[in-house]
Amino acid sequence: MADPYSTLGVAKGASEAEIKTAYRKLAKQLHPDKNKDNPKASEKFSEVTRAYDILSDKTKRAQFDRGEIDGDGNPAMPFGYGGGGGGGFRGDQRSGPGGFSGFGNEGADFGDIFEGLFGRGGGAAAGGGFGGFGGRSAPPPKGANVAYRLSVSFIDAATQAPQRITLADGSTIDLKLPAGVESGTQMRLAGKGQPGPGGTGDGIVTIMVKDHPFFERDGANIRLDLPVTLDEAVKGAKVKVPTVDGPVMLSIPAGSSSGKVMRLKGKGFSQKGGERGDQLVRLMVDLPADNAALSALLGDWTDSRAVRADLGV
Repeated sequence: MADPYSTLGVAKGASEAEIKTAYRKLAKQLHPDKNKDNPKASEKFSEVTRAYDILSDKTKRAQFDRGEIDGDGNPAMPFGYGGGGGGGFRGDQRSGPGGFSGFGNEGADFGDIFEGLFGRGGGAAAGGGFGGFGGRSAPPPKGANVAYRLSVSFIDAATQAPQRITLADGSTIDLKLPAGVESGTQMRLAGKGQPGPGGTGDGIVTIMVKDHPFFERDGANIRLDLPVTLDEAVKGAKVKVPTVDGPVMLSIPAGSSSGKVMRLKGKGFSQKGGERGDQLVRLMVDLPADNAALSALLGDWTDSRAVRADLGV
């Protein structure tokens, strides 16, 4: 049986942060988009996702630690599920039929014995299995959760664009991405899992954010290297710059060098506080190769500044 702690490679006493870090690392390594020719990686990715679903949920983690559910989140009932009717071990019934009802008039208190083994309140007052022992029956288990993976474009993740996902039953549902979404973020769809005696399980959607050809994420900010011509850098210019919200105009100061970083406020990723990060634009002066006109224009002029002095050379 799968052990979610072993699957994620964490100790049983691992903190929530340690569990989340381990999951993100494995999810990034095993994501199907990066292992298209490796079906075993896809299977392992599903196992890792199921393990994280259990350990990231305080209730499920406690249930697993107590042996109430297995590594797949299914109920584990080694002694049968209690219910109405007689039979089985009825516990501390010192007179009357059924079960172990006492030894003479000194009836053995099996309630105390099994409370020491299983904890108080483990069975039904009059039911099958190990019913009784002075407690209430455990609530019937919900159905199993269903895991989904949703690949989201970089721009959609940054702008929280609505997403549509198809569920196991063929129906579709529109999702609003949470602020601060990143690869490994999970969304819970209440009641979209499998049916069970205690209600329907949930759908667990794991988000994977795709890379972008020229945008790069830096926390809540977005970085972009912007090519500019020599005359734009020397004289200054207004140029069009791509952002996740569409192109905007950026004023480049005269005398700008390669590496100069300019900030576009509010053009980054949405954050949980309601604000957005910025876009950081790094200017990259792009010189033409073997341009005779440029060489003639410079003539014998040379820049005599010690531009590498700060590097000790």
